[in-house]
Amino acid sequence: MAWLILAVAAVIEVIWAWSLKASEGFTNKPVIAVMLVAMLATTWLLSMATKTLPLGTTYAVWTGMGIIGSVVIGILVYGEQASLTRLGAIALIICGIGLLKLAEG
Repeated sequence: MAWLILAVAAVIEVIWAWSLKASEGFTNKPVIAVMLVAMLATTWLLSMATKTLPLGTTYAVWTGMGIIGSVVIGILVYGEQASLTRLGAIALIICGIGLLKLAEG
């Protein structure tokens, strides 16, 4: 169950990152509301996941999935560059998360 909670927290973190950009410098009030709710929800869910999962692994998965999701949103929604370097960086993040999971036993 903790892994599911962590996955939901990571998805909400991506929503938070998207809404941060979509708020247009804190000028779009409805999006600011989404951003604040997402910020609180992702942090609360992260704290719930850390009750049973190791802190280092939990935080690495949360931030890693947030980074990956934000990069994908940037590419798909905002037309940011999908270079081999960026895709390679995503692969390295995935490998790092996997290694942390293996290291926990």
